Amino acid sequence: MIKSVRIRLLPNNKQKMKLFQFAGASRFAYNWALDKQMDNFREGRKLQSNYDLRKEFTVLRNSEENMWLLGISNNVTKQAIKDLCIAYKNFFRRQRQKGYVKYSPKKLAHFTRIDRKPTVYDMNGHPKFRSKKNGDFRFYQDNVKIQFTATHVKLENIAGSRKKNRQRLNWIRLAEKGKIPVKGRYTQPRISFDGENWWLSVGIRTSYTLKPMRGLNFIRKQPGRSCTEGVGIDLGIKDLAIISDSTVVKNINKSHTIRKLKKKRRRLQRQVSRKYQMNKKGERYCKTSNLIKSEKRLLRINHRLADIRANYVHQATRTIINRKPRFICLEDLNVQGMMKNKHLSEKVQEQNFYEFRRQIEYKAHWARIPVVIADRWFPSSKTCVECGYVNKDLKLSNRTYTCPHCGNVIDRDFQAALNLKRYGEEELSKSAS
Repeated sequence: MIKSVRIRLLPNNKQKMKLFQFAGASRFAYNWALDKQMDNFREGRKLQSNYDLRKEFTVLRNSEENMWLLGISNNVTKQAIKDLCIAYKNFFRRQRQKGYVKYSPKKLAHFTRIDRKPTVYDMNGHPKFRSKKNGDFRFYQDNVKIQFTATHVKLENIAGSRKKNRQRLNWIRLAEKGKIPVKGRYTQPRISFDGENWWLSVGIRTSYTLKPMRGLNFIRKQPGRSCTEGVGIDLGIKDLAIISDSTVVKNINKSHTIRKLKKKRRRLQRQVSRKYQMNKKGERYCKTSNLIKSEKRLLRINHRLADIRANYVHQATRTIINRKPRFICLEDLNVQGMMKNKHLSEKVQEQNFYEFRRQIEYKAHWARIPVVIADRWFPSSKTCVECGYVNKDLKLSNRTYTCPHCGNVIDRDFQAALNLKRYGEEELSKSAS
C-alpha cells in the first residue's frame, strides 16, 4: 500500500529562485510537447510516443538557444513530457466512455457568441497549456535521488556546483519534524507552489496490504477484535454529518471564525475589484504594488478557510474511525447535481462531501473496517424507519418526518442515518452468506 504525505517546505531565497527555475523548465517542456502533438493533430499525423518526444527534446536541450536548460535536472523535463503523454491517454480513454460530450453547452454558446468554431483543443478533457500567469508552478523529482532526514529534504541538482559549501543548497528545511521516514521507498515526489508556500507531496510504500472482497470495500474478518455495532452516516447541509448513534457533527461554516473570515474576504474582494477598475488602461489592467499586496492577503484568507475546513473534516473522520465500528455505511451523493441548485450550491461546496467520504474510506482501509456505499437512489430520508412506508412527497423544507401510515414522528436526517445503518447490515449479511 502507498501512503501519501504532503509537507510544507521552508526554502531560503536562493532555493526559492532555483525552485521557480525548475518549475519554469517543467512548464516549458510540457508546453513544447503539447505544441508538437497539436501540430501532429493539425497535419493528420500519428501522435508521437513518449520516447520520440524525449529524444527530440534532448537535441533541443543541447542547442545554443536553450543552454539554460542544462542547469536543470534532466528528470524534471523528462517527467513533464511523460505527464503530457499520460494526459493524452486519459483524454482518449474518456472519449471511449459512454455519455462523453465533446463540448459543453456553455462552451458552445460562448463560441457562438464570439463567432468562432470549436477546435480539438477546446474538447472536454483535452490537455491545456500550462500558464505562468495562473500560477502553474510544479515539477517532479527523481524518487531514487531524493533523500530525507528528520528536518530536511535533499532535492536533485538545486546547487549548480559540487563543492561542499554549495551542496548545502540541495538540502531544504521541512516545516514539520519527523513526518516522513528517513529510510523508505518513495514514489512520485512532486514539488508545487500554491501562491504562498512551497509544498512537497510524496508517496511512501508500506508492506501493509488489504484487498476488497465481494463488492464491498475493505472487508476482512479479524477474530478476537473488539468492535462496536455498525454506523450509518447521513451527510447534510444543516449539519455536516448525522450518525445513527444520535451523534451530530456540526457545520463548521456556521462558526464565528469562518463567518468572520468570509466577511473579511468579501471586503478584500471588493477592494481588489475597485483597484483593478482604477488602474485600467484601455482594455488592459495594470497591476500596482498595492494591488499585488491585496491579492496576497486575499490568497492567505482563502488558504486559511480551506485549512480550517480540511482540518475539521480530518478530526471528524478520525473520531468516527477511533470508535472502531463493525462497519460504516455512507450514501452515494450526486454532488454535481446538487451544485446546480443556485440557492444551495455555495453551501454544498463548502461542506466538502467528497473529501469526507474519501477520508472515511482510506482511514477505514487502514483500520480494517468495512465501508458500504448505499445506492444513489436509495430513499434513506423518505423511508419510515418503523414501518417502511416511503413518502414520495417529502420536500427538502420538511425537516421533521411524519409518517402518514403509522404516525411516526422523527428528525428526517436521523432517520436517514438509521436507514443507512440497516442498509449496511443487509449488505454485510448478503456478502457473508
